[in-house]
Amino acid sequence: MKALIVVDLQNDFLPGGALAVPGGDEVIAVANRVMPDYPLVVATQDWHPQDHLSFASKHADRSVGDVIELNGHEQLLWPDHCIQGTRGAEFAEDLHTHRFHQVVQKGTDRRIDSYSGFFDNARQRATGLEVFLRERAVGEVDILGLALDYCVKFTALDACNLGFRTRLILAGCRGVALHAGDCDRAVEAMRNAGVTID
Repeated sequence: MKALIVVDLQNDFLPGGALAVPGGDEVIAVANRVMPDYPLVVATQDWHPQDHLSFASKHADRSVGDVIELNGHEQLLWPDHCIQGTRGAEFAEDLHTHRFHQVVQKGTDRRIDSYSGFFDNARQRATGLEVFLRERAVGEVDILGLALDYCVKFTALDACNLGFRTRLILAGCRGVALHAGDCDRAVEAMRNAGVTID
């Protein structure tokens, strides 16, 4: 079976949100258009506690974009975003969420970030996405969402590494692009890992 993974189409990643991805709202129509083509649709949802340590606001004398060491791992600091129970953490209003068969929440441990829909960044804890897919005999996954150069990239790389045939729907992705070329490098990393880019 083939499944679609819709990554983090949440208000805080849309224009006007706390961590807005340029053009992020353009992805919604793509997601809505393709979801009916899949027998199984899974959405990931950033779901941070308000004191998450990836937030720059939780570190004195640090700013958004700084890189620190957090529990032995490199951590890029972000603005406060997708806090549990807030509007920013909710899915985009125009997104056809009734098409979702499962929502997988990530980033719930304040001590470690979680870009991938499968694991936290330290790969210490799984989200349950892999088990959900395998229990339903999924062998292929297509992926779209936000942001291309972070959560989409790491979700796709993990899917590929776990043995799922993985395809990126590039028209359904937009990136943060903190640095020039970040999105191109992300696509190249996925392609080199065996992800099909469409």
